[in-house]
Amino acid sequence: MTTYATVGKEVPRVDGGSQVTGEAIFCADLFMKGMLYGKILRSPHPHARIRSIDTSKARKLYGVRAVVTGADTLGVKYGPFTSDEYPLAVDKARFIGDEIAAVAADRADIAEEALELIEVDYEILPAVFDPFEATGPNAPAIHDHVKNNIAYASVFQWGSPVDELSKECDVIVEDGFKTHSQVHSYLEPHCSVATWDQNGNITLWASTQGPYYLKLDLLKTLGIPEHKLRIIKPSVGGGFGGKRDLLEPSFCAILLSKLSGRPVKVEYTREEEYTVTRHRHSMNIHLKIGARKDGKFVFFDCRNVVDNGAFNSRGPAITFYAGQALASLYRVQGVRYDCKLVYTNTSAGGAFRGFGNLQMRFALESMVDMVSQKLGMDPLDLRLANVVETGMTTLDKKRVTSCGLRECIEKVRDSSRWREKREKPKKLRGVGIACYDYVSGFRAFFPHDSSSANIKINDDGSAILFTGASDIGQGSDTVLCQIAAEVLGIDMERVKIVSADTEMTPLDLGSYGSRVTFVAGNAVKLAALEARDRLAQFVAGELGVTPGAIRFEKNRVFAAGTPEKGLSFQEATRLALNKEGLIVMGRGTYDPPSEMINLKTGEGQVSPAYSYGAQIAEVEVNPESGEVSIVKVYSATDCGFALNPLSIKGQAEGSIVCAMGMSLYERPYCDGGKILNPSFLDYHIPTSMEMPEIDSQIVESLDPEGPFGAKGVSEGYQVPGAPAIANAVYHATGIRIREVPVNPEEILKGLEKQAKGS
Repeated sequence: MTTYATVGKEVPRVDGGSQVTGEAIFCADLFMKGMLYGKILRSPHPHARIRSIDTSKARKLYGVRAVVTGADTLGVKYGPFTSDEYPLAVDKARFIGDEIAAVAADRADIAEEALELIEVDYEILPAVFDPFEATGPNAPAIHDHVKNNIAYASVFQWGSPVDELSKECDVIVEDGFKTHSQVHSYLEPHCSVATWDQNGNITLWASTQGPYYLKLDLLKTLGIPEHKLRIIKPSVGGGFGGKRDLLEPSFCAILLSKLSGRPVKVEYTREEEYTVTRHRHSMNIHLKIGARKDGKFVFFDCRNVVDNGAFNSRGPAITFYAGQALASLYRVQGVRYDCKLVYTNTSAGGAFRGFGNLQMRFALESMVDMVSQKLGMDPLDLRLANVVETGMTTLDKKRVTSCGLRECIEKVRDSSRWREKREKPKKLRGVGIACYDYVSGFRAFFPHDSSSANIKINDDGSAILFTGASDIGQGSDTVLCQIAAEVLGIDMERVKIVSADTEMTPLDLGSYGSRVTFVAGNAVKLAALEARDRLAQFVAGELGVTPGAIRFEKNRVFAAGTPEKGLSFQEATRLALNKEGLIVMGRGTYDPPSEMINLKTGEGQVSPAYSYGAQIAEVEVNPESGEVSIVKVYSATDCGFALNPLSIKGQAEGSIVCAMGMSLYERPYCDGGKILNPSFLDYHIPTSMEMPEIDSQIVESLDPEGPFGAKGVSEGYQVPGAPAIANAVYHATGIRIREVPVNPEEILKGLEKQAKGS
């Protein structure tokens, strides 16, 4: 394997110092002269028609500078797939917390007082909170144009017909599974600060994962020209998918700034983050697997009913991609996926680390263990007998360009001492395995999945990298600087990055689908290569060789084989400047060789490459309380090439803890559409006290398309957590987990039942 100077090394984050010292500027840290504070009035009803809104008393309150309602907007709906959502409600409220009006005042407490003075006349409508009830004949229509509240539905058949294949099976196993919702729980709440100057120029600072998509939605809903809106992403305190959509802080901050003529900050409270923002979709999955007695899978047959919440957001793509998980990891002859996405009067689901793959993996990987039990096979060996390999094409036409899954399984098998622990388990202690694959970019319903980057070489031998890619805490700025430094042959400290500013940086679709390393990384590599090639033209003339003979290493530019006779990188850049007055620049645009999905067949290469991995969880069950403790997690991931192993280990640790939360603790409890635990105090996320020991290993399969062979890894690590834990609980207790988060009471009941011998 090639040895590199910068990539492949454990490099600390370029923003690490500012993050740990508190110098990093987040949106909430922004303060401007004359800045106002915005607050949003929300519906107390899950479903109600808005008859009238009287804001006159609020407008008269001292210190109130602007008030807006849906009547003050263009009344334009938005949404990434179907436009079904108003920035401020116009016709009716569709969940508790739906946005009705917004106020800007001199102080936040004045704005909150003003909200209490706004009088809204509601016509209370019947509400529905269960996706099965929502499709019934007597269910209220949440969106008048949508029949039976079905937002999206389809049936996909890949490979041979499932009904015919069922005749060829020696074993058929079926069962039902449920995953509950999960809240992102990032440290930084949504926040936006907007200014609208006298010339109609708008600057928005927003905690967002994708300034470009945010800009598109704001242009549409505000009806403003593109050149009038600039969006800047400051430091972002986590996103995990939750900061992809246009939410009201950005829209309301801009509109309130226009009306007041002053800067406006709108920042969500922690309670708002738990009650009105996007969350992970709850899924109800019924799965049937057919297999032969030699362990070869024959078919997967799945029905999935997804709770969409009040609006679509990313729901159709998430529902669709959940089904893609059925055909991507194991060799199988036929797959059927019957899916239904249903509106309910709850806050909308949206993108969340794992994007549907995670929920389906819980069901599928649990079922794989159930099949292994029926066949009398070791569940790890059953997986090894069926995994996909490099060069294969899956039933839904995904090409496996690189795959180290088999090696991942073998690594966690050996590091965990799997055989020993499976055959001689300690009392109420068990180990369970699960596998995954995940995209490196996702072109499901978009015409492109591109990223661009520009590099400017300064005459002192430093470089400035301009990228629209959004670092939201995952460390992508660091990796992109590593790539630029490697190609240019300079120390990484000489590379400065300017990112995610729609007026300064080129197009990038944002941070989602584990795309930044692969897609933005390739764009940066192309930009650095162009800058390097231009510089090579000047140095070649000076040294009397062809440009192809020029090498860039250790801050020097020289002819191959004679590094001592070359120039320093700084001298080379000044040579270009002095000879032609040229500032050397490079531009790169990369659109991966992926395909838009065929919506009728569900087939297509949605991603240019896929990461793979396996995890083994070792758990212990408390016989007195039924609580599950994670003793240790053994993880191995095929990342293609580890551009920064330190960053990858950080992703592993964060993802595994997030998976623990989904598996054991995290669930927003609702009553009549109202969330009952909207705080860090009442919503249990894992802390350092629950953190298990983690053994994280890296497998490098060197993808032919990835930058230096790399693939995305940020989301995949979380996917196998829930089924690995559930399978480990079964090994420890003989109690099958069909619903997450795990309910300790159900485990206690199971243990008591076993003790009675029934």
